[in-house]
Amino acid sequence: MIRSALAPLVRASKLRIMGRVWALLALALLLAACGVADTGITTAAQAESAAQQAAQARAIQDQVRQQIDTAQEKAAEQRRAAEADGQ
Repeated sequence: MIRSALAPLVRASKLRIMGRVWALLALALLLAACGVADTGITTAAQAESAAQQAAQARAIQDQVRQQIDTAQEKAAEQRRAAEADGQ
């Protein structure tokens, strides 16, 4: 008899505890989802930054190659002029 009288109280207590567990679980999932979204945004920003840096590096590399080509052409002209003066 005591069991049957206490049964609704025990069930209600268990339900309250389970309700709290589910609420904490939902809160944890929401916070984790925010972290995942933030990580995704950060990753996208870093990828965009890396792409911009790569484009700048290519532009600098092209400029340096052009400067090297120009310097080599000038050196060749100077050699030809020196050879012509020597003959």
